[in-house]
Amino acid sequence: MPTRPRAAAARSLLRAWGDWASVAWFLVPALVLFLVFVLAPIAVAVYTGFFKWGGVGPMDDFVGFANYAALFRDQVFLGDLGRGLYLIALSLTVQLPFALLTAVLLNQRLRGRAVYRMLFFAPYILSEVVTAVLFTMIFLPGDGMADHLAGALGLEGLRGTWLADPSTVMPTLFLVMTWKYFGFHMMLLLAGLQSIPGEILEAAAIDGAGAWQRFRHVTLPLLGPTIRISVFLSVIGAIQLFDLVWVMTAGGPNHSSETMAISMFQYGFKRYQVGYASAISVVLFMISLVFSLFYQRYVLRRDLSGAVTPGGGR
Repeated sequence: MPTRPRAAAARSLLRAWGDWASVAWFLVPALVLFLVFVLAPIAVAVYTGFFKWGGVGPMDDFVGFANYAALFRDQVFLGDLGRGLYLIALSLTVQLPFALLTAVLLNQRLRGRAVYRMLFFAPYILSEVVTAVLFTMIFLPGDGMADHLAGALGLEGLRGTWLADPSTVMPTLFLVMTWKYFGFHMMLLLAGLQSIPGEILEAAAIDGAGAWQRFRHVTLPLLGPTIRISVFLSVIGAIQLFDLVWVMTAGGPNHSSETMAISMFQYGFKRYQVGYASAISVVLFMISLVFSLFYQRYVLRRDLSGAVTPGGGR
């Protein structure tokens, strides 16, 4: 008689081991790739940041935190931080509201709205390099379309200065960023708008709420989770911006358009100060990580736990 319970227990144990083996079969390759291509490079960058190393030969000149101390005395790097904050501020106050406004308009019964959606989203499909080359030609001094347009509008002071003047290069780059990325945020917000039940808006209209009141007190709160994701992506994208800037200006003129990623590339692959570049990469990673953890903990907390929004429900 005891043989039967033991056999059942053995079958149960084998079944459990089979389930774990199935999980491992799918999970281990992903973990290996994550270890090799994410965790290992981070560990190497942290280690290299403690050395003065040119990228060739043994790392035997240990300098401790000297690279990090020099980093925060470097006016160019401090300027990189300021330019990153500048792009973040403009993204949150100009690009995202523009994307939201466009999404609201294209969510209406508008003739040809599918065509407009396609046209606005199309720039996001282009690679950053293609976009940068295209706008480098547009802002070409003298012969570029931007100079001809500025002349036609009587803005002679802008001719030839778009990417060549420290006072105009960052607004110009932000204009290109907006053209490239606002369509992505527009589609994200449009998807959020289309997920809002029409019955709620109809009920608000029956209760006497006007168009603005419905948008302010119904649509916007229910769109909160989508807006918060869009904000997160905008901030992380601005912090890590590289491709557009490198192809269009390479950080010039006179470092006035450099970002942290550009400085990291310049020091690591142009000046062969790999230890210093690794310190920049670690700081860049830590800024992104701290922001991500803070944002998830204090902003996305209710969204991730299944709540709707503070103004929209449970």
